[in-house]
Amino acid sequence: MDILTLQEKLTKQHDSFLSTLSGISEEAATLSKNNKWSPVQHLKHIHESVKIVRQLFGVPSFFLKIVWGLTNRKTRTYDELVNKYLVGLQSGGRASGRFLPGNVSYSDGKKYSKLLQKEVEKLCRNLNKYPEKDLDLYVLPHPLLGKLTLREMIYFTIYHVQHHENAVKNNL
Repeated sequence: MDILTLQEKLTKQHDSFLSTLSGISEEAATLSKNNKWSPVQHLKHIHESVKIVRQLFGVPSFFLKIVWGLTNRKTRTYDELVNKYLVGLQSGGRASGRFLPGNVSYSDGKKYSKLLQKEVEKLCRNLNKYPEKDLDLYVLPHPLLGKLTLREMIYFTIYHVQHHENAVKNNL
């Protein structure tokens, strides 16, 4: 996928997630069932995930090279990246640390909806700072998947929100 396609998919998938959440009652939005996160907890988790990716895409590429180096392999396809993530989840991988949402109120959920939209817009703008080839050169750390190329990190971000939207739908 080229940068324009990545930007379109980022926007489309996050808009779909927010649309799903907007159709949920206040009671359902804050209800946690079967030891699973409530819809607003999923929202906060997605916000935190996108925010850190956006921040990392905003730093100069020389900094990425100094801190995490350059890739030593070919970038995975979208499907390969999704499969790697699903295998990681099946092996017990879970969110931790700053990515755990904690308690989230309905009014906080409204706030996170607006913040998420802004973060996605900023991430799409930050993508424009990189030449296409650099998306397959620089790497970023992922807590479950290890080092990912910039393109793979965007693939992950696109799939990650779909994964959580499906989780919300399945728990309603």
